[in-house]
Amino acid sequence: MPRPTLYVSITNHGFGHATRAASLAASVKALAPDVDLVLATTAPQWLLNQYLPTVYEYRSVAVDLGVVQADSLTMDLSATLAQLQAIQARQQAIVAAESAYLKQRGITLVIADIPPLATAIAHAADVPCWMVSNFGWDFIYRSFGEAFAESADWVAACFRQCDRLFHLPFHEPMAAFPVVEEVGLTGGNPRYSSTELYQRFGLKYPRERTVLLTFGGLNLQAIPYPDLALFPDWHFLTFDQAAPELPNLIKLPKQGVRPVDVMPLCSRVVSKPGFSTFSEACRLNVPIITLTRNDFAEGPILVNGIQDHSWHQVLTPREFYQGQWHFLTQPLQPPRTSKALPTNGNEQIAQAVVNYLNLNR
Repeated sequence: MPRPTLYVSITNHGFGHATRAASLAASVKALAPDVDLVLATTAPQWLLNQYLPTVYEYRSVAVDLGVVQADSLTMDLSATLAQLQAIQARQQAIVAAESAYLKQRGITLVIADIPPLATAIAHAADVPCWMVSNFGWDFIYRSFGEAFAESADWVAACFRQCDRLFHLPFHEPMAAFPVVEEVGLTGGNPRYSSTELYQRFGLKYPRERTVLLTFGGLNLQAIPYPDLALFPDWHFLTFDQAAPELPNLIKLPKQGVRPVDVMPLCSRVVSKPGFSTFSEACRLNVPIITLTRNDFAEGPILVNGIQDHSWHQVLTPREFYQGQWHFLTQPLQPPRTSKALPTNGNEQIAQAVVNYLNLNR
């Protein structure tokens, strides 16, 4: 009897979709070790390996693009529209090539986060397509104005063919999807003890004066690092390998340790709006200091969600870049609601996947 095979299609936008999809794949593998995994994405394999420490097939293929960005906040809408329209024009060829691979590989189920064409690819291979997200690309593209309207309609038409959506917290309605199931927060789990990490990185200040700075895989181009000199008895942790050498700035290695691993060391996480960072911090009850991002439609939704469910501070970009980090001495704001978000999204989705695979052996 052939082994059940799960094909995970991951959007080619930043690192957050890749890390949360790899975390989900790891949960599937933990429940059903005999499931074969294929991860289809152009996200770097070293990143996937950080969240999926098991054997899987890496298929380097791009069937969407998300948004073209110079860094974690700077978008190139002209390039985005041109590349999006090129994908639309090549839809037939993309679907034919990738669905042929699915048939050849014997894929049992496609789960996507959240390339629109994944539905057409799956159905052309006669397998269902489930999706996981807190937003759809139709929602993002429509916010960019009339030039994107036709493309947004095309994306929504793809999403209407989805067989089952797992709707993550901090979400927009995602009204194009016909079958919607609410689930909890997803993400990775810390894999090191605090004592181990304190020794490894030579930390000496307490958690109350330790801060993680994380701005996604593309980082930011102008973080005001010199202002950290105002806080000589604090630790600041960063994955930015281009950051300056400062006595209180600890540059974490690109591989071998992840943001979620060091979050328990920290009294707060300073970030731009991003689901994966917010979700992992909330699962660990670590407060968030976030910049606003009003030019990307998901941004206000994420910030609103953090205000509802986490201890937080919200900064404008001006306050962050010109405020000399005075926000660190200001009190955090409490969550606006006492309603706790479920934190078992990985397990919920993985169990549904395994149940389906077991029924279709």
